[in-house]
Amino acid sequence: MKRRSLVEMFVIVVIVAGAMGVFFGMLFVIGGVSARPEPSGLERTIARTVRDIAIGRHARHEANPVPKTDEAIAAGRAHFADHCASCHGNDGSGKTEMGRGLYPRAPDMRLAATQNLDDHELFYIIENGIRLTGMPAWGTGTKAGIEASWKLVHFIRHLPQLTTEEIEQMEALNPKAPDEIRQEIEAERFLRGEEPSADTIREQNQQKRHAH
Repeated sequence: MKRRSLVEMFVIVVIVAGAMGVFFGMLFVIGGVSARPEPSGLERTIARTVRDIAIGRHARHEANPVPKTDEAIAAGRAHFADHCASCHGNDGSGKTEMGRGLYPRAPDMRLAATQNLDDHELFYIIENGIRLTGMPAWGTGTKAGIEASWKLVHFIRHLPQLTTEEIEQMEALNPKAPDEIRQEIEAERFLRGEEPSADTIREQNQQKRHAH
């Protein structure tokens, strides 16, 4: 009887998996592969359900081993500003150019869909990423990397209470575009009384030619 139950369960799983494969295949055929449309409510529900089942199966159910201190939150905040804010925004809203272009969109991490996840679930997502969402796996397998991920969990919990002052601190830590870096270097050269770099002179000459 027990063997029969297992066989029946296996058959049901195969049927459900096949049906989901057909469903998502039809979505691609009918809607194309563009990331511009918003995911449908059904897509979001199915994807979230599958994600929760998968994480529940593979994640280790453990409490955050890093004490929740101001220092841990500050470290998580700095890490988030440098590694995560490009997609998620400093405030966790996901309202960035890159976050809005993902499919599905980067979530507002201040809301219940993220905040209601257990600590070990957030840790698992940070370390392992989520396929087909744009969320990369940040895990390095090192002790320092694991500790940094747990500190990120503390900071994610802190997002709903994030202050304007904290956001300003994070802006100074956000990755800079190449043009911004070059401008800062040129500003330092100017303050030291040095001549502009060859690249800057070339760019200035091109701008003058275009102006004429």
